[in-house]
Amino acid sequence: MQGVYPNFHLPSTKSFYGKHMIQILKTTWSGITNQCRKWTDILLQGSNHHFSWFLPKNIGFLSESLIRLFFSGIELNRIQLQEIKNIPDDAVIIYINQFKSKFEFLFYYSRYRKEGLPFPQLAFEYNLFFFQPMMRIFRILLSHLDYLIKTGKLPDPYASHYVKSELLSHRTGFLSLLEKKGFYRRFVKDNTDPFHYFIDMQRETEKPIYLVPQWMFFGKNPKRTGQKFKNILFGQETQPGFLRKTIILFKNPDKIFVDVSQPLNLKEFISKPDHRNAKDEHLALILRRDLLLQMNQHRQSITGPVLKSRQELKESILTSESLQQYLQNHAEKRNLPIFKVRREADEYLEEIAANYNPFVVNIVRKLVYWMTNLMFDGVSYNEEVLSKIKFMSFKGPLVFVPCHKSHIDYLIISFILFINNMQLPHIAAGKNLSFWPLGPIFRGCGAFFLRRTFRGAMLYSKIFSEYVFKMLKEGFNIEFFIEGGRSRTGKLTPPKLGFLNILLNAYKSGACKDLIFVPVYIGYDRVIEEGSYLHELEGGQKQSENFSQLVRARKFLKKRYGKIYLKFNDPMSLNAMLGKDHQGFSGMPAKEQNTFCKTLGFRFMNLIDQKTVITPHALVAAAILNRNGDRFSLESVQTRLKTYMNFLSMFNASASDTLLLDPDHAVQSVLEDYEQSNLIEKIAEDRPGFSTEKTLFTINESKRPALDYYKNNCIHLFIPAAFTALAILKRDAFQFSAQELQQDYGFLQDFFSLEFFPDMEKAPSYMIRKCIKGFMDEASLVPHPTLPDTYNITSSGFRQLKAFSMFPAAFLESYWVVLNYFKENPARPEDPKEKMKKIQSLGEQMYKSRFIERKESLSKVNFTNAMDKFLSNGILKDDNGMALDKTIIEIQSSLTILKNT
Repeated sequence: MQGVYPNFHLPSTKSFYGKHMIQILKTTWSGITNQCRKWTDILLQGSNHHFSWFLPKNIGFLSESLIRLFFSGIELNRIQLQEIKNIPDDAVIIYINQFKSKFEFLFYYSRYRKEGLPFPQLAFEYNLFFFQPMMRIFRILLSHLDYLIKTGKLPDPYASHYVKSELLSHRTGFLSLLEKKGFYRRFVKDNTDPFHYFIDMQRETEKPIYLVPQWMFFGKNPKRTGQKFKNILFGQETQPGFLRKTIILFKNPDKIFVDVSQPLNLKEFISKPDHRNAKDEHLALILRRDLLLQMNQHRQSITGPVLKSRQELKESILTSESLQQYLQNHAEKRNLPIFKVRREADEYLEEIAANYNPFVVNIVRKLVYWMTNLMFDGVSYNEEVLSKIKFMSFKGPLVFVPCHKSHIDYLIISFILFINNMQLPHIAAGKNLSFWPLGPIFRGCGAFFLRRTFRGAMLYSKIFSEYVFKMLKEGFNIEFFIEGGRSRTGKLTPPKLGFLNILLNAYKSGACKDLIFVPVYIGYDRVIEEGSYLHELEGGQKQSENFSQLVRARKFLKKRYGKIYLKFNDPMSLNAMLGKDHQGFSGMPAKEQNTFCKTLGFRFMNLIDQKTVITPHALVAAAILNRNGDRFSLESVQTRLKTYMNFLSMFNASASDTLLLDPDHAVQSVLEDYEQSNLIEKIAEDRPGFSTEKTLFTINESKRPALDYYKNNCIHLFIPAAFTALAILKRDAFQFSAQELQQDYGFLQDFFSLEFFPDMEKAPSYMIRKCIKGFMDEASLVPHPTLPDTYNITSSGFRQLKAFSMFPAAFLESYWVVLNYFKENPARPEDPKEKMKKIQSLGEQMYKSRFIERKESLSKVNFTNAMDKFLSNGILKDDNGMALDKTIIEIQSSLTILKNT
């Protein structure tokens, strides 16, 4: 054997098999690992960027359907969504909520996608593992395992630039400000702060990054001091647990709503002068703080501040150091025991204070909804302005300043605010409304009561001022009617400035950093108090509100009163109005503050007037009354109404939908309504050649004041034209210059300063020229061919000018009555009630003798305003009576022109 195979040696068994086995295993393992790598690369699509933070667009038909069905009961506010739609198309959007919630993320993911809005897919620091499709779950696990094997650690979506890549690829993010472990990870473990990352990212890209704070609310009830047992178990309404959310979702889905706050442009935030030199780490802290503050302010704009019990507020007010010192001084000055003064103060506060109760609010809301559907044809309001008002409420308490037409006013305003998810205001109401059972109900809705006059009640005045101060300091919104009471004439009455001054004093004393005023117009096609207003205008006594009146009010439920019109002005910051001087307001002298208060009050009146909605009832009443004849036809009313409408369009006045869509049908409907109410009567003309098919109407003389009420709803819009037309007609010539009209126009504007409230920023010369342009557009005037600033009246122009000049006719007659009274009875100390009786008696005599022609001129309110005007402007103080005589002649000449029209 050895000779045959001389060079052959048997290897060691151990060595031979060991080497080959190792080689085989290496080859096999290498093949397996290479194949696994290929499969892994194919499955992971060449990337380890697979995270459970991201939820893809398609998660499967069944999952998508279930999520949509789950959230189907929640409604979205279209106006609110406009904030998102207004964000530039190329912007990076990151939605911000306050508390970490998969419930909220899934809602925004599903509903925003359905609405065609940018919907969140990248949920920062959320684990959405079990909401992923099966294949994506496998990829996430494989990706993390692969990365762990390669590097010995888990992948970081921030460090790998995955987050930046996704956001710049038009993915939308979602981030929660507060979570249990988030602060620990950032502060202790030094993990990446998302806001720090966004700031770095914004510095590196031209695309703006928008952070959009938004709240999901599960009720509107304010937070209360103390904890309820169910809140401990299920969480607060502002941070409910999953069980509470689910119960509300299925039981009362209408309670859930989403509110979008004002988006924050990160590029602008970084560019602020205070932020330019700050480190990014510090900027991230400021950014997080600002967003938290904004979200808390936004929540408070809806639910209001923390709701303390009535007793808690009462004790806080009565035990304040400033009030305690005042009570002590008050007791010493009047030589009274301190306990009696404190008892009196306690009784006053009990008389004044509201007792806000969300349960009562909810019951009244349902009643108002039922009542408006039963009695009215809906409420028209400018919803888009409410978003501006809500955002301005972050700066300070809102103060709503509406006009006052009806007892329905405060119910409607609160109802509209409630359905638009805004904090309800505490309403300053007259003490006459505190009767049982409405008093407790109104208190439960936030009403606090005040007396008509504080004269001689120093302690009461102090307690009331302290209460208002406390309301503002707590952050409650307030509503007060600047006219004091309901208007009996249909137009605005002179402002009562007492409550406004109390608000300014509270601001002056540091109750709040700013006050945000919101003048509000409210109007009706028909008011339910029409009958009682006529009774009072004719000199009847106002009936005090009581339970029997409430019972009798049932009859109103059987009638329809048309539409309600509610128009909010843009919010006005007191700080902005004061300008640079707002910091020095605390040292403003009382006299200067009173002047500012008066200016502010009249400015509110003008802004309310500017928001007036012209209704068919108002214009038809004007067309009927603005004539000397006692008969009119449908065609004549329609023609005059079109003249008025054309003129109003030049002033951009708001008109009701019915007027804009079909004015002829609107006129017919109003005439039918007035005929059914016995304000006008249908007559048949009986003369040769007259068609019996043509219907004429006549005014029910005793009902003229009712028509005048509705005419006055729109009169202020025509006053500049009326004054201009009167000034033109007083020229008694076919030709005139604009300059010649200024004296007469200025006289009338000052004469009626307590009736109509012009825009003081626009001079009479401006208004005259604007009215002349309107008359030229109607072919009433034509410019002189050669003379500058000179105009000629056309043949049809006289008729058009007369139609406008008649608007203030009733006021001219009312004031003429009072002037004649003072001519016969020089001003001397006299009981105001006796003086009014004599003026009314004189007015009746002049009406019966036809010295005045309009029954509506016998208005007690007009007489009162005329007395106030003449007692304050110096006419009656002229010793020889020349000023009085001159004024009488001036008014008489205007009335003569009207009689000849």
